[in-house]
Amino acid sequence: MAFIVFFILILFMACMESAIPYLVRRSVIFGVSVPESHVTDDKLLSFKKTYSIIVAAVSATTLIFFFFWYSQTNPNEELMVLIGTAIQFGIMILSLALYFFYHGKTVQRKKAEKWGENVKQVKTADLSARVQDEMLPWSVFLLPMFITIGVLIYTIMKYPVLPEQIPTHWGINGKPDAFTAKNPVSAIQMPLILLVMQAMMMAINLSQKRSGIKVSATNPKGTRTRQLALRKYSSWFTFIISVLLTMLFSFFQLSTIHENLAGDAVMFALPLVFMLIVLAGTIIFAVKVGTAGNKSADVQAEGIGDYDEDEYWKGGLFYFNKSDPSIFVEKRFGVGWTLNFANPIGYIIILVPIIVILTLSYL
Repeated sequence: MAFIVFFILILFMACMESAIPYLVRRSVIFGVSVPESHVTDDKLLSFKKTYSIIVAAVSATTLIFFFFWYSQTNPNEELMVLIGTAIQFGIMILSLALYFFYHGKTVQRKKAEKWGENVKQVKTADLSARVQDEMLPWSVFLLPMFITIGVLIYTIMKYPVLPEQIPTHWGINGKPDAFTAKNPVSAIQMPLILLVMQAMMMAINLSQKRSGIKVSATNPKGTRTRQLALRKYSSWFTFIISVLLTMLFSFFQLSTIHENLAGDAVMFALPLVFMLIVLAGTIIFAVKVGTAGNKSADVQAEGIGDYDEDEYWKGGLFYFNKSDPSIFVEKRFGVGWTLNFANPIGYIIILVPIIVILTLSYL
């Protein structure tokens, strides 16, 4: 079971990391903004291709060795988890190292060719885009929270019949492998943690909904399509994750109250099915957003270009812009959102729930 899980995770990570250069906004290459007229530059295309080939080749080779190592040695689960995790970190480090290498190369190329220096930089606002925004309202995220509150109340009512040892962690096989003594806090620890996670996802969705819709002056149609797709699908994906977590956590909580709620087969399959649904959803989300707007091209006006925001992106990954009220902005490398690290509200939305969850975990 552990081998199957890690093999799937490593394969998924390898595919996603290899495809990233082709899923980001077309005018941003390795975290560097490039004028629309130069996005097909031979050097830049070569950078993207080489990055993807190296990541894919190294990942495929590692997966083959991983498979043969497992089949020949039949390691225990602890060693399997250690090696599987190490491989994932290895792919992540390789991807990051290649990213920074080609980020530097792209910066040099942009400076050497003086792209964007002889054009008027403009910012464009599309007021009609808000009308087309299909993000879910924050109130929808209350639905799974009501279910969690119901499970919480039910747990309190059933407190006398709870086992003396409360499960706090479930292994890959779906069976509890860590316990704590029963007390009023440990009994409702899981639904409380779930509530905090749901509240965080609701706050993230609300913040993303209020973030600005940035449209390119040289390709307004394509960028508007991509921005609307990002907002719509990220909102739905976040909601689906919230619902899935509610189902998973509620099932584990109810199985603690009613020990014979489900058989071993269900307990075994549930975490695997959850993982597969999340991975499939991530792929669909990445493809939907990554390909949105690629076929929409406007006639480029002479002498104008998009406002260059490279100075606000540290290493092309971390966004610091005090003048931008947005809490979340679209990533420059990857698909999805990242924080505006100059906005303190973002830290509150992310860090406070994490601190609360960690506190609850150690009570």
